[in-house]
Amino acid sequence: MGHKSAFVSIVGRPNTGKSTLINALVGEAIAITSHHPNTTRRAIRGIVHRSDAQLIFVDTPGMHKPRTALGGALNSIVDESMDSVDVIIQCIPIDEPVGAGDLHVARQIAAHPNARKFAVVTKMDKSDRARAPEQLMRIQELAETAGFSWDEVIPISAQRGEQVELLIELLVGLAPEGPAFYPKDATSDQSLEIVLADLIRAAAIQDLKDELPHSVAVTIDEMSEREDRKLIDIHAAIIVERDSQKSILIGKRGERLREIGSKARRDIEARLGSQVFLALNVKVIPNWQSDTKALDRLGFTRR
Repeated sequence: MGHKSAFVSIVGRPNTGKSTLINALVGEAIAITSHHPNTTRRAIRGIVHRSDAQLIFVDTPGMHKPRTALGGALNSIVDESMDSVDVIIQCIPIDEPVGAGDLHVARQIAAHPNARKFAVVTKMDKSDRARAPEQLMRIQELAETAGFSWDEVIPISAQRGEQVELLIELLVGLAPEGPAFYPKDATSDQSLEIVLADLIRAAAIQDLKDELPHSVAVTIDEMSEREDRKLIDIHAAIIVERDSQKSILIGKRGERLREIGSKARRDIEARLGSQVFLALNVKVIPNWQSDTKALDRLGFTRR
């Protein structure tokens, strides 16, 4: 047998453990995770290397009923991620009822008959495992209702690393012969600017509530290395939609913004392996989630 390679799309409704799964598969945090729905806003590719195979996983935003132009753009990203892949994985949590949102996703999967179809039962560490047989039955029924059958159904705890290696082995077994598309040291295809912007956004939304996390975006405006190479300067903007949101992020006497900056700086320094000077400011772009021109400027692809 020659070298094998496969593209695998990871889909599901919001907050089903997709980003946690891809981080466990790759073995490092390439996608930010949060309890807030739709934390993932781009198709993030994570690469798993084996001596005889390469798997390219595509983490996607949660598929949902869009209320804004941003929501429509995120759903388009999911649709595009399922085109021409070898396997589609639907993440379904063990601790939540299988419902209409899961069926909507399954029906989108059914529209790709050439892809193998896996159900990954996520968050196995968060529920009484006695519930598993009933949930597995519901997941089988889900596929039947959507008009297909699962090739594999695999319970996983990505947090504990349980059955992650089994999933990789099953995918390698199904992968067709093909070249390695990425160098052996690559774990993701994300640009450095996107990685850093996501680290800042993760720090910004960590303790936010209600709808505010959805209104937060981050841009890297400038990044440079000082001549002595001992410090990297990063200037970034946190984007919100209203002045009241700006006030929340800045906090009393700027305390919250300093906390965001401190956490983000630590995370960025850990990623870059260098000391960082991080300058943050908060900008208001009114209703940017529904402004198609603003979405273009912020780098979100729309159909």
